[in-house]
Amino acid sequence: MSTALTNELDDMSAHTLASQIKMPYTLTPGQATGIFIAELAQRRLIGSRHKDRILVPAQDFSGIDGEPASGFVEVAPVGSVTAFTTTAQGTFAHILIDGSSTPFVHRIIGIDAKDLSVGTRVEVIWANEASGTMMDLAGFGPIGASATFAPREAPADLSAALEQIDYSLTLDYQHAYGPYYGTLFDGVKSDRRVRGIKCSKCRRVLLPPRALCDVCFAPTAEWVDVAAVGTIQASSIVHIEFVGQRLKPPYVYAEIVLDGTSTRLIHMVGHVDPEEAKTLAAPGARVQAVWSDRRTGSLADIEYFELI
Repeated sequence: MSTALTNELDDMSAHTLASQIKMPYTLTPGQATGIFIAELAQRRLIGSRHKDRILVPAQDFSGIDGEPASGFVEVAPVGSVTAFTTTAQGTFAHILIDGSSTPFVHRIIGIDAKDLSVGTRVEVIWANEASGTMMDLAGFGPIGASATFAPREAPADLSAALEQIDYSLTLDYQHAYGPYYGTLFDGVKSDRRVRGIKCSKCRRVLLPPRALCDVCFAPTAEWVDVAAVGTIQASSIVHIEFVGQRLKPPYVYAEIVLDGTSTRLIHMVGHVDPEEAKTLAAPGARVQAVWSDRRTGSLADIEYFELI
């Protein structure tokens, strides 16, 4: 590998993409946990009985020996810290509710971490308004007026179990491009330049670029500018809607071999009727990139490919 290429790769190796995965989904909590969460709105803690064990939150089966729940009990809204940790989002602790057999994790409110220790007594802090989620129990704070009591029979007006809870997972992350994708995406963003890399042995041009040829396994060694024009090798018409789509179905997705390259680039084909795409966007059709007005430093900078 040349010194110039080595230096260029080193310059790109630190590039990262800040992005986010956001996925809505529904949670089925099950009978016991569904009752536990529903009862939080009544400001009551419900545990489940498994022979001589009491589990809080209530569980359908014991995670220790698989013993099914034989009934439900109400437990006191007080307990003790058995372990804790401090994060950027606050302090979280294992809380062993009085009379229960196993602790569970929740946040600590109103107690500085330096004043917290194993054995610290805490009590439930309820949310101001019920939302039908675990956060109806806002956390645990300094012990106050709440009194302890031994686990007792569940109240006669025990709430029905919540059957389904709407959730949303949001994950912020940074993805390291690495030197090869970094070079590709930097060129795409800065001057709409698509770059592949040539194998040192078989001379195939690979796009996206990579360190080793996937046919002869020789190292790659030479950057090549590639025109954003190519040929469809295969295509699909997407009718199913799912999280993360950039276009509303139906739309056309294709495997495109850009002129001069030996590998496929997967992207969308725009401005073609999905029904007509069965023939117009069939293998062999010629396409060219339509660039987006946005500059994100990713293949999303190509809005779509259009037929030519």
